Amino acid sequence: MEGKLVIFSAPSGSGKTTIVKHLLDTNANFGFSISACTRDRRGRAEIDGKDYYFLTPSEFRRKIDNNEFVEWEEVYAGAYYGTLKSEIERLWSEGKHVLFDVDVKGGLKLKKYFKERALAVFVKAPSEEEIRKRLQARGTETEESLSKRLFKIRFEQGFQDQFDVVLVNDDLEKALAEAKQLVDDFIG
Repeated sequence: MEGKLVIFSAPSGSGKTTIVKHLLDTNANFGFSISACTRDRRGRAEIDGKDYYFLTPSEFRRKIDNNEFVEWEEVYAGAYYGTLKSEIERLWSEGKHVLFDVDVKGGLKLKKYFKERALAVFVKAPSEEEIRKRLQARGTETEESLSKRLFKIRFEQGFQDQFDVVLVNDDLEKALAEAKQLVDDFIG
């Protein structure tokens, strides 16, 4: 089996992580691509090598210099996120297809790199008001950080036409079923 990749990208609050977790729970042929990042862990809940590969900025830059990333981005000043080539190879060596939960720019870079071997899905919330509610429900946003996120969300939505598919998440059960069908059709 030649491994394929399915990329789920979306602005914050669109529900992509919920969709990706559902697909991982219901399909043993998938492995989750763990991203590398330079941000601090969120409490004790996040585990290095499970949620992210937590790197210092200098470790991250060294890996960039060594061409160890398929894609990477400085999302905010000093805050790097990226996909390690070794992570994809690890999953393929286990005989799995790779499932991604990445930001919009990262998703487009992955699609460009892997071309037909990848399916790029843009997950879209039904409205900005719904995104605002979802982000506020997390309890992790200040008014200022929420405002910055909403600005970024508006910007990211401008890239949706560059994805293979746009999946509107206005009804979670329906979105989960549509995501499963898209993935099943692509994997074959």
